[in-house]
Amino acid sequence: MKNPPPLLSPGLPLETRAWLTPLELLLLSSVWGASFLFQRVAAPEFGAAPLVELRLAFGALVLFPFLWLARAQLPGRLWPRLALVAAINSAIPFTLFAWAAQQAPAGVGAITNAMAVLFTALVAFLFFRERIAPRKWFALVLGFIGVVVLASDKTGGGNIGPAAAAGALAAFLYGVGANLVPRWFAGLPPVAVAAATLLCGALLALPFAVAHWPVAPVSGAAWGSAIAVGVLSTGWAYAMYYRLIQRVGAARAVTVTYLVPLMAVAWAWSLLGEALTWPMAVACALILGSVAVSQRGPLAKA
Repeated sequence: MKNPPPLLSPGLPLETRAWLTPLELLLLSSVWGASFLFQRVAAPEFGAAPLVELRLAFGALVLFPFLWLARAQLPGRLWPRLALVAAINSAIPFTLFAWAAQQAPAGVGAITNAMAVLFTALVAFLFFRERIAPRKWFALVLGFIGVVVLASDKTGGGNIGPAAAAGALAAFLYGVGANLVPRWFAGLPPVAVAAATLLCGALLALPFAVAHWPVAPVSGAAWGSAIAVGVLSTGWAYAMYYRLIQRVGAARAVTVTYLVPLMAVAWAWSLLGEALTWPMAVACALILGSVAVSQRGPLAKA
């Protein structure tokens, strides 16, 4: 994907870049990790579909200025593809994670979310004729073992297995989306594409949200969490992530993946009192270790 004009000049002094990038990675991982906390608070009161609608709508609202500025670059013929990517890369996985948040501790969704990096390579192999080096096959197997270990946890929540499976399926869909976006929307401003997919996702999710809108009053904490997951963990985080990619490259920006599960568990432990169980710790180590192995060197193409 061609990079649009940078949101932050890459010509920053070296000493500034040395501390700014780690700080932004830490901040982004903290905000993304908090998204699982926000969902854990809001999902039981809203339900999955209404929460996803709010998340998509608020996220689209934050990024709408980028979409408006780039509207001439998104002709009508692109919008069916944008809608399909919206379903694959936001509406459906967001719903799966919101459902999982009703069933299991916040860390479960965050840990399975890290599998998206591995699934991106697997989808590229299955559907786009890209070869996977033996090291990456090992990483995939290691990651799947981590999911199995996580699903076996009987102490962290009442429905860990289905929640882990939902998170893994969501991560797989992220892998599909990660392969489609650069192939279908190369050369377009990535934040504008993200805004368009969030907007399409909000429209796709709207009928389900209306049909399942909660009849009981929703607490202020749930409303605050729903707004936060949309504004901060979706809209603002997307813009921050793409700014990082533009300045330091995708290979370095994706290292945020290693920090998100740790941040999610820390948030859930400190604010919700959710403990980190041994199966969760082992699964986190296996999955993050597999991601680390998979990131050593590029994929070979057939």
